[in-house]
Amino acid sequence: MKILLLENDLELLKSIKEYLIELGHQCTACHYKQDAKLYLEETVYDLLILNIDEKTYDGLELYENFKQSNFSTPAMFISNLTDIETISRAFDMGGAEYLKKPFHLKELAYRIQKLAKKIDNIKREHILLSPNYSYIRKENKLLYRDVIQPLTKKQLNIIECLCKNLGSIVNFDIFREYAWGSDLVSDATIRTELSRLRKVLKEDFIQNNKGIGYKVDRYVMSPM
Repeated sequence: MKILLLENDLELLKSIKEYLIELGHQCTACHYKQDAKLYLEETVYDLLILNIDEKTYDGLELYENFKQSNFSTPAMFISNLTDIETISRAFDMGGAEYLKKPFHLKELAYRIQKLAKKIDNIKREHILLSPNYSYIRKENKLLYRDVIQPLTKKQLNIIECLCKNLGSIVNFDIFREYAWGSDLVSDATIRTELSRLRKVLKEDFIQNNKGIGYKVDRYVMSPM
């Protein structure tokens, strides 16, 4: 499991990271909110473990900021707070777990295991499009090896349109309605935008059915 950890206590940060790696997880450990923000803008994680305490509400503010953009990654909050209002706020934002400090690392492992089913459900929202590309429906993000592929808004609209019509040919009228909002754009303009998009992709999973339209299929990995 790919986990991002934000904790302002350096000793605890190190201990949790080492323990998670021992359990077989990948862990990105951050001491500062700004570092965590940068990682979250570039990479999709399976789980966030975020600190909130009386000194800083960084974890809460970070999660609240990302939740405003259809962010679906579950978060576990760890804190020494007993303030019910803050705890309620964490759950109201969609926090999946709350762990009171101090805690035993084995309890952390148990809570992570408990969240595994929810995380599996989120992963099923990922559409595999090629050996390395996947698309997250809820967040409208295209990933290459779990790293967000930078695209323009128009290009993301095109990807979303194709994935909403997975396995079916999308004609120019559908693209015009979905990605251009019925603007009077020519078929040639749409073809040019599709061509630009395919050039920035590291794997070309968009199929061109000449004179008809374009489509993408769900990629099925071959058995070993």
